Parts: sequence; structure tokens; C-alpha cells
Amino acid sequence: MSQLGQNIKILREMRKLTKQELALKIQVGTHVVEKYESGEKVPDLLALLRLSNVLEIPASELYTSGTVPYV
Repeated sequence: MSQLGQNIKILREMRKLTKQELALKIQVGTHVVEKYESGEKVPDLLALLRLSNVLEIPASELYTSGTVPYV
């Protein structure tokens, strides 16, 4: 799992969102969220901005280790 994927998963769980709920909010399929979290796929710019908005964190922080204390 990539740092990005790990952060997305942790932040999603902290926000008490299911994969399906997050997928709806960022306008992608649930399978895409699964691929983000596993590190199989990297979000494009639009998806990254939507993730940042929904997870309430600057986009650059999604790639950084130590993001969890940031929240």
C-alpha cells in the first residue's frame, strides 16, 4: 500500500465514510476508491482535489507520512 493509499483509507475511516460514500462524493466508482487505497491507481488531479475537499486536508498532505496527526 502506498503512503497516499494508506492516508486515504485512514482519513476515510476517521470521517466515518464507507468506500461507497467516498466514491459518490468524489464521483468515481467504489472499485476506484479500492484501487486508490491499495496503491494500484493514483487519483487524477480532479479526483485529488475532490478527495482533499471531502477529507478536509490539503492535497499535498495526502502524500505525506504523518498525515494522521495533522487531522
